[in-house]
Parts: sequence; C-alpha cells; structure tokens
Amino acid sequence: YCPILERLVCSLMLKSRNSGKKIKTIAIVKHAFYLLHKTTGKNPIQLLVDAISNCAPHEDSLMLSNSGQKKREAVDVSPYRKISQAIYFIAVGTKKAAFKNPKSISIALHDEILNAARNSNTSYAIKKKLDLEKNASLFR
Repeated sequence: YCPILERLVCSLMLKSRNSGKKIKTIAIVKHAFYLLHKTTGKNPIQLLVDAISNCAPHEDSLMLSNSGQKKREAVDVSPYRKISQAIYFIAVGTKKAAFKNPKSISIALHDEILNAARNSNTSYAIKKKLDLEKNASLFR
C-alpha cells in the first residue's frame, strides 16, 4: 500500500469522465507505470517520487486584507500542501494532454511523470510550479 499512489489515483478521478471510476483509474496508473518501467528500466514509484519533489512549489502568494486594504504577500508552503499541489499539477497536466487527443491517458501520464522527474520544462507541472514561484517572488 502506497499513500502517494492512492492520492495520485484519487486526483486523477477529480472532475473528469473518470469521476468515481477507481478501478478504471487504477488500470490507467498501472499501464503508465508499466510503460515507465519499460522505457527507463527504473522503479516507477521512485520516478513518481522524483517527479513530485521536482514539481512541489516552495513559495506561494497569499491575499491579506487589513482594514479594507488588500495586498498579496509571499509565504512558504507547508510540506503537505507541497505534495498535494505537485500531485494535482501532475494530474491536471495529464488530463490536459489527453483531452481531444489520440494519445491515451496512460501514455499522457507516463510522459508527464517522466518529464517532471527529469525536471523538463515541457512538463505542465513544472511550468505551473515556476509560474507560482514567479508570482510569489513579485510580492516579496
């Protein structure tokens, strides 16, 4: 039992046509991990952990209001939220890559995890992380 895999499966089920279809989503993740193992020869769970650590944002911005005045301020992100946001970014990037595309969702998940583990800028999750940190640096 791996809680990170469980959270990945549950985040892939959010707001899509796989909503509530856990067995189907588990089959998608299994096929993506099979492809990861075949293409790289490495442990796919280790690749997922590397991808999550590369996609986890370190800073975010927060809206603060003081007597009617609203301003944004840069804050550090808690470790649990880092992991949650990284898994969410990977899931959203997978869904966007597979939507209205002949590429299957398991191949899209394979590509997203592989690009995120390699810290490649073609990954949706890495782009979102850099965007969040860039916005946070503006309000420092």
